Amino acid sequence: MVVNKNLQDSLIQELINRYVTISFQVHKKAESLIKEQIGNDLTNDQHYILRYIDQSESCTPTELADVFEVNKSAITAIVNRMADKGLIERTRDLNDRRVVYLTLTPEGKELYQKAQEKIHLLVESIITQFEEPEIKAFINTYEKLAKVLNNKKKEELGE
Repeated sequence: MVVNKNLQDSLIQELINRYVTISFQVHKKAESLIKEQIGNDLTNDQHYILRYIDQSESCTPTELADVFEVNKSAITAIVNRMADKGLIERTRDLNDRRVVYLTLTPEGKELYQKAQEKIHLLVESIITQFEEPEIKAFINTYEKLAKVLNNKKKEELGE
């Protein structure tokens, strides 16, 4: 039985090593390719924030901090730069002046749409190198990984 346990531990260690290596490579390469597509007008973080605001139509800086798992001061700095560039607009809540809503300006929406078109072409050029069942299985597995990670995060926070 000890042999099986050692074999199992060895297999698990090999899989962990493969996961960590490939995760790092994919993340770094993908971020780099995305950055090439969006150019110097946006950082990757700014692009993801534009994407989130576009999809939600309106959000608060606190919501962004929660979604992106960063502290509010980091979001404030990014939002300030984006507002200075004319990409997002702040609107105060009429009932509670402490609450600020963020929306895309027409310029922000246009820049986001242009970036999305380029990213769409990039991703299309990658996923078309796979057979449909492969990419569907990959996306299903990746979604499952996201769910597992979200649950793990909730466990750590005691939720």
